[in-house]
Amino acid sequence: MPTCELQTLSLDQLKTGQKGRVIKIESTSKEIKRRLLDMGITPGVVVEIKHIAPLGDPYDIRVRDYDLCVRKADLSFIEVHPL
Repeated sequence: MPTCELQTLSLDQLKTGQKGRVIKIESTSKEIKRRLLDMGITPGVVVEIKHIAPLGDPYDIRVRDYDLCVRKADLSFIEVHPL
C-alpha cells in the first residue's frame, strides 16, 4: 500500500491568496522562533498570504483573525502544508 506524504513548503513560497497550515518553525535563532510563536504563528494554525509588498518584502499575512507584516527572511523558517 503506497504511503501518502504531505507536501511541505516554507511560508515564503506561497503566493498571494494561498493558505497553509503551520507544521513547524525551523530557526537556529531562539529569539526569532520565540518572536514568531509570540505573534501566534504556532504549529497547527492556518496562515493566509494577504499581500506581498511591491519589492517582495515584507509579507502581509493573516493569522488567527488578525493581520501581521512579517519579513520574508522570517517566513522562510516556517514550514507549512499548503491548503
